[in-house]
Amino acid sequence: MPSLKAKWAGLGLVALIVVLVATLVTRSVGQVSGQVSGQVSEQVPGQALQLSPSSAASPAASPAASPLPVYNVHNLPSSLVHTLMIPTSASDWTVLPVLTEQTASLETFSQRYSAFAVLNGGFFDPQNQQTTSYVMQQGIWVGDPRQNARLMQNPDLTPYLDQILDRSELRRYQCSDPERIQFAIARHQAAVPTSCQLLDALGAGPELLPELTLEAEGFTATNSNGAVIRDALGSSQPNARTAVGILPDGSLLWVMAAQKPGLAASGLTLPELANFLRAEGVKAALNLDGGSSSGLLYNGKAIYGKLDQDGNPVIRPVNSVLLLRR
Repeated sequence: MPSLKAKWAGLGLVALIVVLVATLVTRSVGQVSGQVSGQVSEQVPGQALQLSPSSAASPAASPAASPLPVYNVHNLPSSLVHTLMIPTSASDWTVLPVLTEQTASLETFSQRYSAFAVLNGGFFDPQNQQTTSYVMQQGIWVGDPRQNARLMQNPDLTPYLDQILDRSELRRYQCSDPERIQFAIARHQAAVPTSCQLLDALGAGPELLPELTLEAEGFTATNSNGAVIRDALGSSQPNARTAVGILPDGSLLWVMAAQKPGLAASGLTLPELANFLRAEGVKAALNLDGGSSSGLLYNGKAIYGKLDQDGNPVIRPVNSVLLLRR
């Protein structure tokens, strides 16, 4: 029969084994808990960035990445208005104008330039596919309406040529005081600010905000009795429309007002487009080519604004666009 001393020794050995087992279990639980916590903290930034195709494809997406463009659809009584807010203060988002010799679809522009979004741009002549708006790319004027003979030699337009050649344009400046990229809307002949260099420009018109300048830019004209004798854009009639606006913080707002099927008068007039932009907080805005040219491509999907009699979208190739690239 074992002695009392031997019994106590056996109990001590059992207690030691129990302590060792408990220590190992505690450490294992702590490791598992740490792994679970680490997984959650890594997933949170990824979830916040999952709307961006480029970020979603990169497992190392940074929580400090610049803000994403914000896409919205506004259901108005006579139009579905698509908007894209672009935070231009972010250095990795760039908005650029592009002009091509041959007209192309928005999908073609997107594929050719690897663009995240595309918005139709300035005016052009569908017959000769030449621009009737000024376009500058990287400091070089690549589009000049004075080179379009059908525009310059049209006797009906002769009285308005001075205004046509001084229409409004979206400008992208590189400014040094302070150092920044800045967008502005100005007439073509307006001087460049002394502390800035003009990098890119896309002409169209008229200016929508802060005021609508239809007559000053040669889009409309009235006779001595005040009757309208010219309205090149059908400004008072609803139609598909495209515009670009500048928000107070310098961000851009792309707008494409699409027609609705089944309505006799569908789309927006230019005053209605200006009012929509004002309600969105835009401080300066430029009308772009509209009607059959209106279209917006975002994240691989193209939406066209003009509808035919059967309610199907009209897809019209264009020769200038705004690109959003990252």
